[in-house]
Amino acid sequence: MPAWGSVPLGPPDKIFGLIDAFSKDSDPRKQSLVVGAYRTDKGKPWVLPSIRKAEEKVMEDRMNKEYTKIDGVPEYVDVARKFAFGKDSPALAENRIASVQSLSGTGSLRLIGDFYAKFIGNNAPLYLPKPTWANHTNIFRDAGLDVREYRYWDPATLGLDLEGMLEDLRAAPCGSVVLLHAVAHNPTGVDPTNEQWLRICAEIKARGTDLNVCMDSAYQGFASGDAEADAFAVRHFVSEGVPFSLAQSFAKNFGLYGERVGLVSFVCDDADEATRVLSQLKILIRPMYSSPPVHGARIVTAVLSDPAIEAQWRSECREMAERIIAMRTAFFAEMGATGTTRKWNHIVDQIGMFCFTGLTTEQVARLRDEFHIYLTTDGRISMAGVTTANVKYIAESFHAVTKD
Repeated sequence: MPAWGSVPLGPPDKIFGLIDAFSKDSDPRKQSLVVGAYRTDKGKPWVLPSIRKAEEKVMEDRMNKEYTKIDGVPEYVDVARKFAFGKDSPALAENRIASVQSLSGTGSLRLIGDFYAKFIGNNAPLYLPKPTWANHTNIFRDAGLDVREYRYWDPATLGLDLEGMLEDLRAAPCGSVVLLHAVAHNPTGVDPTNEQWLRICAEIKARGTDLNVCMDSAYQGFASGDAEADAFAVRHFVSEGVPFSLAQSFAKNFGLYGERVGLVSFVCDDADEATRVLSQLKILIRPMYSSPPVHGARIVTAVLSDPAIEAQWRSECREMAERIIAMRTAFFAEMGATGTTRKWNHIVDQIGMFCFTGLTTEQVARLRDEFHIYLTTDGRISMAGVTTANVKYIAESFHAVTKD
């Protein structure tokens, strides 16, 4: 028997399986609303001009290709932390935030999962919002945590089930971990309001130290177009003295998808605790990937350390966000033009790259089979895939599969 003869064939990834099916579809009407990556109104990828400028600056500096430190490029760690927590953050001034460069969002979350598994214990309960990004479950399950769910999406209102969420958080066992989407919830696009964030934080704070918080921040600046506004939840939790871990990604907001640029931070009680946490994060990193890649980190550093380039990036980030918002408005208007009897307000009420349409699995299948429109089986669409050229066809197709 061959050495790997007993290895079974694994199932294809759900997202990449849809991408593959779309590429093989020969129908000229086909549209992909699957990929969570920004596209222009022409349906093309966009490398931000500010990123091009920063990359040219990096290349002009002709830096070497040596390994960086285990915890990453120091200059990058500095600017990335200030980006999330604020340049005037007291927690940063007090040196009580432990941070390491990591491999975009997925790698950041896995590092946090491994840290929790080591210091809280294997099979520690970790609560994810229902629904959440599909890879969250895989990441934390494979880290050895007991993945559970708390209520988040209310299918009746197509909005946030805040009371159900808070009830579930109160009932979570001592020592549990709760994952929160810092902004632009994936897949629903439903975020708590600032007032609701105050309630969520207060409930968690009331639990004291027996509830561990992990925040996933993949869309700062991309959601509203204002990076400072999108950091509200993160900065409020810090101001309230609630310790938590934070996974940052610069894939969506900086368009650095393939560069895998991320940051892990732990907000601690004091500088001594932060030093000890940092030492353990480095111990976890060393046998995992040893040290992170430098190129993307240098680009982010060049953007956030140069006022002119940073101002240009903020303008371009706002441009991306505004195109997504404009497509929500156009999609909502086109749905109204179909004569639908359904309410589609959630299209414009939601925020960020994704829209949770409320379509059933059967309706999603009809869209794919009859109209060659591809979206995930839970009804999530990437608004980046909607353009002025295809929005009418998409709306008419949605109406065809949802009308009574």
